[in-house]
Amino acid sequence: MFKEFNLENLEDSKNQLEQLLTSSRKETNNLLEIENKTYKNFVTPYQEIGESISDFVTPIFHIDSVKNSEITRKVHEECLPIISKYETEISQNDNIYRSLKDIQSKEKSTLTFIQNKVLENEIRDFKLSGSHLDDDKKKRLEELNLTLSELSHKFSQNLLDATNAFEMIIDNEEDVKEIPASDLELAKFEEEGISKYKFSLQIPSYLAYITYGTSREKREELYKAYCTRAPENGKIIEEILTLKNEKVKILGFDSYSQYSIETKMAKTEDEVISFLEELGHKGKDKAKEELEEIKAIAKEDGVNDFRSSDMAYYSEKLKKAKYDLDEEYYRPYFEQESVLNGFFNFLDQIFDVKFTLANTPAWDEKVRVYDLSSKNKTIARIYIDLEARSDKRGGAWMNNWHSHFDKSNGETQLPTAYIVCNFPQSTDTTPSLLRHSDVVTLFHEMGHALHHLLSEVKEPYVSGIAGVAWDTVEFPSQFLEYFSYDKEVLKLFAKHYETGEVLDDAAINRIINAKNFQSSLAMVRQIEFALFDFKLYQKLYKTEDDVQELLDSVRQEFAAMTPPSYNKFQNGFSHIFAGGYSAGYYSYKWAEVLSADAFYMFIDSGNIFNKELALKYKAAVLAQGGSKNMDELFYEFAQREPSVDSLLKIDGIIS
Repeated sequence: MFKEFNLENLEDSKNQLEQLLTSSRKETNNLLEIENKTYKNFVTPYQEIGESISDFVTPIFHIDSVKNSEITRKVHEECLPIISKYETEISQNDNIYRSLKDIQSKEKSTLTFIQNKVLENEIRDFKLSGSHLDDDKKKRLEELNLTLSELSHKFSQNLLDATNAFEMIIDNEEDVKEIPASDLELAKFEEEGISKYKFSLQIPSYLAYITYGTSREKREELYKAYCTRAPENGKIIEEILTLKNEKVKILGFDSYSQYSIETKMAKTEDEVISFLEELGHKGKDKAKEELEEIKAIAKEDGVNDFRSSDMAYYSEKLKKAKYDLDEEYYRPYFEQESVLNGFFNFLDQIFDVKFTLANTPAWDEKVRVYDLSSKNKTIARIYIDLEARSDKRGGAWMNNWHSHFDKSNGETQLPTAYIVCNFPQSTDTTPSLLRHSDVVTLFHEMGHALHHLLSEVKEPYVSGIAGVAWDTVEFPSQFLEYFSYDKEVLKLFAKHYETGEVLDDAAINRIINAKNFQSSLAMVRQIEFALFDFKLYQKLYKTEDDVQELLDSVRQEFAAMTPPSYNKFQNGFSHIFAGGYSAGYYSYKWAEVLSADAFYMFIDSGNIFNKELALKYKAAVLAQGGSKNMDELFYEFAQREPSVDSLLKIDGIIS
C-alpha cells in the first residue's frame, strides 16, 4: 500500500537515477509517437512518469536535510545535475507542449474542471520554462537552472556548516543562572572535574541563551555569531541574483518578480507592494510603542544603550511582568508524546481523521510514522521528525513525497509526507519538553501536511499541495496554527509529564492573553523580510553592498529597530535563496488574510470544535488540493470574499 522509506543503496543513487530517467525518456517518446493523443492516453501516463521520478528523488534530497553527511552530500551533488538536466529537458520539450495544447483545444468541453486545470497549469509552466524558444536559449536556460540549483544547495550547506562550527563555552555559573533547568541539562558537560556549559547556534540552544542568558556580553557574542554566519553566502547571493535575472530576461520578463507573479494569486507587482506597505504602515506606530516598552524594562536594569541582542532577553522579562507568563513553566506540560497524542485526538474530533503508529523504517530512531485513516479506511501516511540534531538543517518544514491520485491501472496512490522540526532533544533522563511556540510550529506544519494528505483529487499534478499558488499555500498551515491558542484544544494535551495534571485555566489564559504580545513588532519584521525579498527581484542588484542598501532602505521605512551594521541577515535567508520563496515571501502575509478570516468563522460560530464547519473546510479547501484557485475555494467555504480586517483584529492591531 505504501512504499517503505529505504535508502540502503543510497551510494548507488546516481546509477539508479540514470536508469530511471533513461526509461522515462523512452516512455515519454513512446507517448509522443501516439497519433491520436487524448487526455487518457497521453496526459495521464505523462503525469505518472513524473510521479515515479518524484517517488525516487524526494527521499534522496530529503535525507541530505535530515541526516547530512559526507555520503548524503556526495549523492546530492551527483544526482542534482542529472535531475536538473532531465527536468529542464522535459519542461522545454516543444513536442510535449504542443501535444498538451492540442489536447486542450480538442477536449476542453468534455474534460472535468480538474483535468482542465492540469492542462492549464502545464501549458503555463511550459511557457515559463521556455519551451517555445530556440535551441541556444534553451541550452542556456538548462545551464542556468543547474547552476541555480547548485548555488541554492551550497547556500544551505554553508549555513548548516557555519551553524555546526560555532560553540560558546561558559564556565561561570553566574552567566547561566537564569537558564531553565531542562536547557541547562542539555548544555552541561564535565571537563577536568569542572561543570561547563556549551551553547550552539542550533535553534533550541541559541534560543535558550539569547532568551535567558544572564551575561549581556555572552548574549551579544552568540547573537553576533548567529547573524554573521556563512559570510561566503554574500557572493552566492550575487550569483543567484545575476543568474535569475538572466533567466527571466531570456523568458521575456522585465524582472524575476514579474516572472514570479505568473504562478501566484496576486495579479500584479504593484498589488503585492501596496498590500505589504499598507500592513507595514498600519503596524509601525504600534511596533515602536512595543519596542519602547522593552527598552523601559531594560533601563530598570541599567541598560541605556539597548541592542538587538538584548531584545529576546528583555522581551521575555516584559512578557513575564505583563502576563506572568514564563515559557519555562509550561514546558513540563508540553511533553512531545502528550502533545502529539492530544493533537491527533483534536484532529480526529474535527476532521474525522485517525492517526495510528505504523511499524515501518525511517531515517532516525526518533522519527515516528503514522498511518491516517477515515471511516476505517487508510488514506495516507506521515513521517514526523521533531527533535534537533547536528546533522539536520535548521528550521521546520513539511515535504510531500507521494500525491493522492488514481493510477491508470485502476489502483489509487495514497499520499505520504514528512514533517521536520528542530525541537528540544530528549535524553535518557528527560523527555522532549516543548515550548508553546514549538506547539504552534507543529500545528503550522501539520496544516501543510493535511492539505497534502487529505486530498481527494484524482490527478497528481493538482493533488494536495501540487498546483497550489505559492502565495496561498500557507493558508491551511496558518489556519490550523490559530487552534493552538484555544483553551479547550490545549487541555487535550497540556498535561504535566510527571504528575499528569492538566494545565489550569489561569495558566492557559496567560498564554491566550499573551498571544498578541509584540504582534506589531512581529508583523513589521515580516513586512521587512517580504518587501526586501520582493524588491530585491524587481531589478538587478549586482553587489553585496547594493543588496545591503536595499535592506537598509526597507528597514528605514518599516523596522521599529535597526540591527547593528554587522548583522548580515540576508546571508541566512534560506527561504528565498535556498527554498522556493524567491519574490514570494509575501505569501505568508497574503495567505494569513485567508487563514485569519476562516478562523474567525469558527469564533463567530461560538464553537471552536464546530465539526460541521470543519468538515465543510476539509471538503472545500483540503480535499480539493490545487484543482481550483484558492480564491474560488475560499469563496466556496466562506460564501464571501476574505477581509484584511480579520488579520488585523486577530493580531490585536485593530479592535
